[in-house]
Amino acid sequence: MLGHYSTANFIAFLVIIAVFLWIDLHAHKKDEPITLRNAAVWSCIWIALALAFGAYIGATHGLNDMSLYLSGYFLEKSLSVDNLFVMMAIFSSFAIKGPYQHRVLYYGILGALILRMVFVAAGTTLVELFGNYALAAFGLFVLWSAWKMWQEMRKPDEDIEDYSNHWSVRFTRRFLPVSTTLNGHDFFVKAPSASGALIWKATPLFLCLVVIELCDVMFAFDSIPAIIAITQDPFLVYTSNIFAILGLRSLYFLMAAASNILAHLEKAVIVILAYIGVKMLLGVSGLVHIPPLVSLAVVLGLLIAGVVASLVWPEKKEAPVSENAAAPVDGK
Repeated sequence: MLGHYSTANFIAFLVIIAVFLWIDLHAHKKDEPITLRNAAVWSCIWIALALAFGAYIGATHGLNDMSLYLSGYFLEKSLSVDNLFVMMAIFSSFAIKGPYQHRVLYYGILGALILRMVFVAAGTTLVELFGNYALAAFGLFVLWSAWKMWQEMRKPDEDIEDYSNHWSVRFTRRFLPVSTTLNGHDFFVKAPSASGALIWKATPLFLCLVVIELCDVMFAFDSIPAIIAITQDPFLVYTSNIFAILGLRSLYFLMAAASNILAHLEKAVIVILAYIGVKMLLGVSGLVHIPPLVSLAVVLGLLIAGVVASLVWPEKKEAPVSENAAAPVDGK
């Protein structure tokens, strides 16, 4: 799991994450709406922290490692933006209001820390066992992901999916009694059973968390192979991935308020995935070796082009919201 990095490096990373997650939780312990200013500040904090960690990697392990880390970070960040719209649809399906959305996303991130570690360990182990065969498979999978995103983007807009009837919700209901109403920010509440006895019941907030976690697993199937296509060092794959998703909660509230700002980013992400897939296949074949700095320049250049295109030629992309899903508050 550490590649050529030391245990001390990994412990330092975990300590940094734990400290800032604790600060984040303490700063948002009250069930109050997330203001746009608060979301922007915390987005900047997480981005600055990720870039500072990249600078540390560059200072201690060289420019190539820093380029690989940053390429993975920006790739995961860009892939995650499109997933934010799925999260909006999930919250809308369960009628989860703004103050409680942060709580669900916070605990969802804690689950992702573990699940992503499993995915990274499995992916890098496959590369160790099967070498170029595994790398070629990942390259083809990344190209397939790009094609799938392109096909989804070309489809006409459809009705928003109702995640309250997701298969994971039906599965959970088979094993846990479920309350039909929210009880503040509680995931479980004591409520009367059919016989009148008080029993613990899962609230819709917990069902929402289950769906969020399952969707994160599906997102990981796309993102982890793409980052492994950039670098096979498990430490770089995991740290870049985690730093990218840690800022998603704050970024979510910004995107919920301005969902059409990055309308063309998805097209840039598709091109990035295609580039990474082709780069991987060329590397496996031995025909061309593309240096990490070049890949970082390509990824950053395409992302910047996507953002600029979105600002110059904005498109209306409807955010999946409902009358019950509170939008961020524009406050100071």
